[in-house]
Amino acid sequence: MRPALSVILLTTLIGAGQGLFLAIFTHHWLTLVGFLPAGEAGGLHGPASFAALGLLAAGLVASFFHLGRPERAWRSAAKWRTSWLSREVIVLPALMGAVFLYGAARLTGLNPVLARLPGGAAVDASWAIGVAASVLALALFVCTGMLYACLKFLREWNSPLTVANYTLMGSASGFTLAAALAAYLAPAAAPFFSLWALVLTLLAAVSRGASLVRNARLRPVSTMQTALGVRHPQIRQISRGFTAGSFNTHEFFHGATVAMVRSAKWFFLTFAFAVPAILLALHLAAGSAALLVAAIALQMAGLMAERWFFFAEANHPQNLYYQAVA
Repeated sequence: MRPALSVILLTTLIGAGQGLFLAIFTHHWLTLVGFLPAGEAGGLHGPASFAALGLLAAGLVASFFHLGRPERAWRSAAKWRTSWLSREVIVLPALMGAVFLYGAARLTGLNPVLARLPGGAAVDASWAIGVAASVLALALFVCTGMLYACLKFLREWNSPLTVANYTLMGSASGFTLAAALAAYLAPAAAPFFSLWALVLTLLAAVSRGASLVRNARLRPVSTMQTALGVRHPQIRQISRGFTAGSFNTHEFFHGATVAMVRSAKWFFLTFAFAVPAILLALHLAAGSAALLVAAIALQMAGLMAERWFFFAEANHPQNLYYQAVA
């Protein structure tokens, strides 16, 4: 498949935004139940929520550049009963609204107490909004992953690992970004976010590595013989039948060399997982904020390369016919 920059930006940016909000609310929840010191990063929750909202909005804007008729974008939500795309289109704005309300409540103080836990901790309105937003963030990971995992004819995507990878990589980048923000806004909370960013980055590396191993073992279900109904052992296409390109030759093959695809794989394995993990570990040992800034910058670049490879790796069955072009 041909990777579209707009979709690469969409999936990378909203994944980081979802992960950042989940990181912030996880910290909020743990302070509420007493696992973390209260007030350790209270000043971080509001600004970080609006940073997450900015990432979600940027991803949404990027998605419009992939539409042939942007003015008809609203129609994409019409098939929500059967389409994962429609569900994604509905859940993303809902998440943005919930994140906005959460951030506004934390920043403005318009945050009435709804109940109190047995230990006396106050359950306020922002916590209730945060629960709803967290459910929406996790639902959006599922919708985005299933949008690709449900396509049975693209076997590289048709796996539960696709959903797991979207969830883990988005969460890893979000926690890394939360650690970088905390290093400047709430230094006492930076080790918490850094530790979980390291754990999630390693889990994402294992999950993505498992999908690479799985995909490398796939064998084509269809061949030129089965496609044509001809059993001759040697069938060779010598022409695509026309001189100009078409939608099929443009959209369903990336056009890159084998060397470039292989380089993209090693690039994202290095900069999405290995280098950020090392930088996060060094931060936990040395406490340098600059290491966290470098970690999130390199990780985002690596995740964009991963997303390019994700699309390029999927081999559409129609390329059997257009193999002379591919």
